[in-house]
Amino acid sequence: MALAMEQLKAFLGCTLYLIALINPMSKVFILSVMAKDLPPQELRSLVLRSSVVALAILLVFAIVGSPLLTAVFHVEIYSFQLVGGLVLFVTGFKALSHGTFYEESDRKSLAEMAIVPLASPMIAGPATITAAMTFPAHYQLSVEVVALAMVVAVGCNLLIMLSARPIGTLLQRHNVMGALIRITGMIVATIAVQMVLTGVAAWYSKLPVAVPRSG
Repeated sequence: MALAMEQLKAFLGCTLYLIALINPMSKVFILSVMAKDLPPQELRSLVLRSSVVALAILLVFAIVGSPLLTAVFHVEIYSFQLVGGLVLFVTGFKALSHGTFYEESDRKSLAEMAIVPLASPMIAGPATITAAMTFPAHYQLSVEVVALAMVVAVGCNLLIMLSARPIGTLLQRHNVMGALIRITGMIVATIAVQMVLTGVAAWYSKLPVAVPRSG
């Protein structure tokens, strides 16, 4: 019973961390502001397509990402943690300082947005991909359980994305959209710093220990 509770706690922690990394608030901003003229049916198609592609990317990396990086590209996980943390920090700092996750001037056609940047890197980005590869060991969970956490996290983000317009309208009506984006940006930047520190600690632990010379 105690073991089951520990596993449930780890599963919930893993899921909530993934939701924080996915950052549904950034999708609310994009879909409520930049896709406001899109017909509802096309918006649903855009959201579903981006979610399916992002989930597929995360599942692939969760299953084969770690051996692929180490065996084929000779890249250690801590290097991916460092890059993921730096990229995520730029996103969080941009939101914190400018109150936006994505510049409207950078907008592509909505059909292109479904894959880039919505599916990747905004849902399946360096940070979430790194989490997909490291969470089984970090939370002491099987890959299957972590994959289930990914499905739940992406599903929660999907529901928020489908409700982006009413959520965005409500936030804009009460003039809290910018403040919420900045708060979310600060959380994202903090998570990014922790990822970088974890990567540095992992790198440092792999350094060879200097053996003192006798005599």
